Amino acid sequence: MEEAGAGGGAAPAPALAELLADECYADFFREDFDVKAYTSQSIHQAVIAEQLAKLAQGISQLDKELHLQVVARHEDLLAQATGIESLEGVLQMMQTRIGALQSTVDRIRVKIVDPYNKIVSRTAQLAKLQAACDLLRRIIRILYLSKRLQGQLQGGSREITKAAQSLNELDYLSQGIDLSGIEVIENDLLFIARARLEVENQAKRLLEQGVETQNPTQVGTALQVFHNLGTLKDTIANVVDGYCTVLEENIKNALDIKVLTQPSQTVTRGGPGRAAMPTPGNTAAFRAALWTNMEKLMDQICAACGQVQHLQKVLTKKRDPVSHVCFIEEIVKDGQSDILYKFWTAVTQTLSSQFQSATDSSTFLKQAFEGEYPKLLRLYNDLWKRLQQYSQNIQRNFNTSGTTDLLAELQQMEEDAQDIFMQKTQDYDPEKALKDSLQQYEAAYLSKSLSRLFDPINLVFPPGGRNLPSSDELDSIIKTIASELNVAAVDPDLSLAVAKNVAKTIQLYGVKSEQLLSTQGDASQVIGPLTEGQRRNVAVVNSLYKLHQSVLKVITNQSSFPAAAEQTVTTALKAVHDLMGSAVQPLLNSVGDSVEAIIITMHQEDFSGSLSGSGKPDVPCSLYMKELQGFIARVMSDYFRHFECFDFVFDNTEAMAQRAIELFIRNASLIRPLGEGGKMRLAADFAQMELAVAPLCRRVSDLGKSYRQLRSFRPLLFQTSEHIASSPALGEVIPFSIILQFLFTRAPAELKSPFQRAEWSIARYSQWLDDHPSEKDRLALIRGALEAYVQSVRTREGKEFAPVYPIMVQLLQKAMSTLQ
Repeated sequence: MEEAGAGGGAAPAPALAELLADECYADFFREDFDVKAYTSQSIHQAVIAEQLAKLAQGISQLDKELHLQVVARHEDLLAQATGIESLEGVLQMMQTRIGALQSTVDRIRVKIVDPYNKIVSRTAQLAKLQAACDLLRRIIRILYLSKRLQGQLQGGSREITKAAQSLNELDYLSQGIDLSGIEVIENDLLFIARARLEVENQAKRLLEQGVETQNPTQVGTALQVFHNLGTLKDTIANVVDGYCTVLEENIKNALDIKVLTQPSQTVTRGGPGRAAMPTPGNTAAFRAALWTNMEKLMDQICAACGQVQHLQKVLTKKRDPVSHVCFIEEIVKDGQSDILYKFWTAVTQTLSSQFQSATDSSTFLKQAFEGEYPKLLRLYNDLWKRLQQYSQNIQRNFNTSGTTDLLAELQQMEEDAQDIFMQKTQDYDPEKALKDSLQQYEAAYLSKSLSRLFDPINLVFPPGGRNLPSSDELDSIIKTIASELNVAAVDPDLSLAVAKNVAKTIQLYGVKSEQLLSTQGDASQVIGPLTEGQRRNVAVVNSLYKLHQSVLKVITNQSSFPAAAEQTVTTALKAVHDLMGSAVQPLLNSVGDSVEAIIITMHQEDFSGSLSGSGKPDVPCSLYMKELQGFIARVMSDYFRHFECFDFVFDNTEAMAQRAIELFIRNASLIRPLGEGGKMRLAADFAQMELAVAPLCRRVSDLGKSYRQLRSFRPLLFQTSEHIASSPALGEVIPFSIILQFLFTRAPAELKSPFQRAEWSIARYSQWLDDHPSEKDRLALIRGALEAYVQSVRTREGKEFAPVYPIMVQLLQKAMSTLQ
């Protein structure tokens, strides 16, 4: 049977496939198959019999296929049926247990829900009771505080801080709760609102009065009231803003061109049709009104600053007696600036903006502020000094006013920090902030000041002109300089700025004068009388000298002249002095060259003679000395006496006198041969040399070391070589090299002088000495001459050296040792 069943199960497969593939049965496979629709469609198509036959055939085939499937899998189907019976048993057991669990939950619900509902109900009752109790407590406290407040208000200003404390507590009691509609306290709430307004107004009046009268007691009381009310920070901000607003209005009024140009009320009204056009820029009345307004404005700013300073000082000292918190800490917390800094910043910014807008809209105001800037600056400086003075004196007001109890509250817990008017910080300079509004006027004033200083110079030095300014014209320039410096003396910074302008003026005068100097060859000639170029140079130097002395006198007479300003002008005057030196230098060089040329002619004279029978020289002095004396006297008479600056001339000619003495001693030490008669004549020349250079200096003794050399060298002419080597003047007064040069004159011809050994002329040797001022270089040259002498003696196989040679060697060694 199994085989038959297996064979039968395999056979219908094609039949089933054919059934499934038949289009007649395709509709039955769709998920949305509708019986009514299918039946209706079959009726319409009028093929009912055919359709029924088809359906019957299909049902029959399906029945056969089902039978075959059941036969083929009957064991599996039996196993599944058994499993379903077991599952039903398990499900029945679970249903029983679920029912037991449900009944248990019902019993628990009965035990929990009722107590919970009762708890919820009782909790709501408790919350309402607590709210009612809290409200009753608040009402009781409000009634109590309201009654106490009534008594405190009757106490006046003495109880005002306590009243504020009561109001503060009442505010706390009213926070977060609606008290409207409670009849028992309705009147009290109205009273409290009125009381708060009354206390605030009374505290504001007390604060205003205390600040105006500088009374720290009243201010401290008012601040305590506002602190108790919790409005301290807002109140202080409003007060400061109020001051700023008032000052802004004051500044606008002070600069109001309409007010400044209104005619006086006493002026009678003109006839109809005649309108008077104001010309404020040209009237003294406008300027007077402007400066009166400015002075009044400075007073208003000073008064407002004083009040804010006083307010800040009380805030700095005052502490709450309960919390001990300093009031200023309440104001500046959250990184905010202190009130004085905030106020001053606002005032300075308002000044800058209002001044800018006022002068932009009115040229009259601009001209007044630029033209009289020092007066405006003086007002600012006076304001700043008054503010600083007030800062220094404010502590005295605290110590001498107020009652004992409130002053005890104003005790200083630590050293007060000085306010901004007493010390500036690294990032903020209050004085600079004040003067920032003046910068544009300062620049314009300095520009006009420079024009006023330059104009007279440009007038007296026209382009292409060759004439120097007259004495009156120069006086006019000096007066202009003095006037500008005097007007600027109101402020050190302005004095420095004007001093720089004066320095530029002096430089301009120097440049203009330098253009007139003669630099041609005739400017330095010393043969004939003064040339036209030399006369003009003398006039230029005299003019520069007069300017130099006059300006020096002006700055000397300036009281409290800043050191930096004085240094600026002095530097410019030094340039003038240097220009004077440059102007006379060509003449000085020519005179110096001529003096040197005359002195060097001494070597053309014979100094080798012996003494005459009388023991005196034939002539009192040599011919070159007479020529030198005549030349110097003529130069001073013909050229230098025309200079009015005697000190300046002597400062330059004294150097020339020192040079002349140096050249005279140098050449005198080189004379070879030198006999006894020559010594006498040379000694006379030394005496005459003092007379020769006397016109070049105030006193010959003022020439210092040169004069001492001249006096010290003369006695050495007649001393032995040994005495010369031991002379105390050696090295200290007279250089070793000069003495060694002189000792060559006492040696035989074989011991040649340094210039003879080098085969130089005396003029070239003198030039070499000028080029080598170092004593070491000069001694090295002399040592070479001595070594050459030793070599020559050894070459000729001499038995001994000249007597002066060992003395010279010893002196040379001594000189070299002193250099080391």
